[in-house]
Amino acid sequence: QVQLLESGGGSVQAGGSLRLSCTASGLSLPDYAMGWFRQAPGKEREGVSYITWSGARTYYADSVKGRFTISRDNAKNTLYLQMNSLKPEDTAMYYCAAMRWGDYRKWTRWNDYNYWGQGTQVTVSS
Repeated sequence: QVQLLESGGGSVQAGGSLRLSCTASGLSLPDYAMGWFRQAPGKEREGVSYITWSGARTYYADSVKGRFTISRDNAKNTLYLQMNSLKPEDTAMYYCAAMRWGDYRKWTRWNDYNYWGQGTQVTVSS
């Protein structure tokens, strides 16, 4: 059974940092490109960041460029999202997702991902 388990969410003040983790079981993470998405109440799910299977290429939403960093440790079957300089508008449920086959140019298309985690809540107060 495939499982993606996010952790590291929480409540922080604006300007603070959090590091999200996503640990995979039941699949071999090196076989998948990985993405982070977020969804705030009343809003659509939004692609935050994406990393290729090897980690050689990364992509970010404009809203988080320069503040967030995606990385992966394939030996540990774990994906990370380092979030710095957090803003109240970053408040959302954050999800990790695994894509077996896909076009990196369309990484924000959430329905191209094969597996999803349950999410971890990030709340940023002003």
